[in-house]
Amino acid sequence: MRFSPFGETFSLNKTILIMPDPQITKDAVIIGGGISGLATAYRLQKAGLAVLLLEKSAKIGGAIRSEKVGEFLIDYGPNSTLDTSPKIGDFIKELGLTDRRVNANAEASRRYILKNGELVPLPMNPPQFLKSGLFSFRAKLRLLKEPFVQPAPENKEETIAEFVERRLGREFLDYAINPFIAGVYAGDPDRLSVRSAVAKIYALEKNYGSLIKGAVKGARERKKRADTDKTKAQLFSFKDGMHELSDALASALGNNIQTQSVLEEINPPSNSNGLYSVTYANAGKKITVQTKSLIFTSPAFVTAEYLRPFDQLLAKKLSEIFYPPVAVVFLGFEHKVPCRPLDGFGFLVPKVESRKILGTIWSSTIFPNRAPNSGMALTTFVGGMRQPELTNLEDAELTDVVLQELKSLMALEGKPDIVRIKRWQKAIPQYELGHQERMDAVERFESANPGIFVSGNFRNGISVGDCIVQSEAMAEKVLDFCKHPQVSENVNVVS
Repeated sequence: MRFSPFGETFSLNKTILIMPDPQITKDAVIIGGGISGLATAYRLQKAGLAVLLLEKSAKIGGAIRSEKVGEFLIDYGPNSTLDTSPKIGDFIKELGLTDRRVNANAEASRRYILKNGELVPLPMNPPQFLKSGLFSFRAKLRLLKEPFVQPAPENKEETIAEFVERRLGREFLDYAINPFIAGVYAGDPDRLSVRSAVAKIYALEKNYGSLIKGAVKGARERKKRADTDKTKAQLFSFKDGMHELSDALASALGNNIQTQSVLEEINPPSNSNGLYSVTYANAGKKITVQTKSLIFTSPAFVTAEYLRPFDQLLAKKLSEIFYPPVAVVFLGFEHKVPCRPLDGFGFLVPKVESRKILGTIWSSTIFPNRAPNSGMALTTFVGGMRQPELTNLEDAELTDVVLQELKSLMALEGKPDIVRIKRWQKAIPQYELGHQERMDAVERFESANPGIFVSGNFRNGISVGDCIVQSEAMAEKVLDFCKHPQVSENVNVVS
């Protein structure tokens, strides 16, 4: 494998490079067909750039997967997103999806946390908090100290667990933050960086010295930006599931998407044309394209291998970002069976409760048309950082584990009419300690290698909404580069 700034090539699989066809040129080649890649490619195309998106699998959308089985609608990845920024709503409108959008039912605002084997409502405002049985009187009293807790030293990077226990106490960590982190990241607050994984919470202490003070003052600033706090933002999906979003983007991009296409070789810009030469394999053929810019939106561990010939240290840092396995178990019931009322979004399970599931969402309560009118749909999550080994169970055994847990926690009786299981072997990037250092290395790499950009849900947020917002900023960077191209005098490459 070799790389040269003077026209020689490096090969990602040691094949021989087909020389570039000077007739095939693009302004941007995007690697990865998840929501980050699709949204970025769409914005660039709309701005008038010639784009090409390469996706190695047969399907676009990344983790967005929806399936219709009879009258059941199943989302195997993200089941919804939050309308936290006007940019998200504008984007949906721009795609012509406003009429397809469906907001969560009012009942979905009620969420439960498991405590001592019972599902207890999560308090969503101060009066509910004071009355809640989720936290002891001592824990509630402990919150009065929060405004007087000193911020951590600037040079100390804390885990979420350290931060929350220092500011709010252990009980709040165990029964609010731990299950929340399991639900969002399938992660462990003892390992995630508070600065990177929950940056807005970290910023409250940094900017205001207190979470409570910051929540009050921060609300005023969000109002000025027209942003909405996540606790108040509208949860939404689409009539036929989240895949409508990725499908709409794919439709807009048309033939500028190439699926089952694997990036194989990159030739850096020569002094003569300033264009990268990119070779990819598709249907047994090798196709070479010249492009002004390359945007990597693939998972961190995939991007790491693509960038290894450029920068081995950066590749090492990206490969350190861990993605735990998660199993999604969907249970569909044609008719309601005996169980506790499905009067909310669902429930999350704290680690201290020692159960075998991370939580269950009551899919048929959240959105309409997820199950027959007389039936119900439940989606349960297993594994993550907490118990990754459970994702290796056979389907029948995994289904039995989930049914036994739901029988115990929800008084669920009867057998489902359909069962669908999706295992994500590498599910969600973990923003662990040192994550900001890794992202700083990405920025240095982009500066040293003009025309190459790195994006994806391991950078600046994992949610669908985060990726939509990020795509705008990434598209602006690429557009600026294409209008004012720069050439690096020193190509730092490790062979």
